[in-house]
Amino acid sequence: MTYIGLDLGEISLGISRSDSGIIAYGVSTYRFKKDNYEDAVNYISHYINSEKVDVVVLGLPKHMNNDIGIRANISINFKESLEKLVHATIVLWDERLSTKQATYTLKEAGLSTKKRQEKKDMLAAVLILQNYLDSKGESYAR
Repeated sequence: MTYIGLDLGEISLGISRSDSGIIAYGVSTYRFKKDNYEDAVNYISHYINSEKVDVVVLGLPKHMNNDIGIRANISINFKESLEKLVHATIVLWDERLSTKQATYTLKEAGLSTKKRQEKKDMLAAVLILQNYLDSKGESYAR
């Protein structure tokens, strides 16, 4: 099975992938005009279909108190739009603090502010997908 993880922001879409179902790795960050989610949906749907992705894990940025806010609703709408264009299973995954964790990790690695900005969304997507894979227990099944 092929999995991808997505971290959706206002101007970017971090993309990660796992072909093994065990380890997630970064693919890229797709940039789009602010709030132009239609562009992002079209881009990633083409990727999903051409790469024959089976499962898409889309970050759901809930508030710390578990409430669904504006950003989470955008992710829910993104999922619904994507479902009309692909045959992959799309899972919403609680991704609280994934971007913060990604930024911290990149800072600890000594990357400049500019490099951290370039890489944080992709690394957040890796964290989202890896957390999902770990929860499925597939990394222990082999």
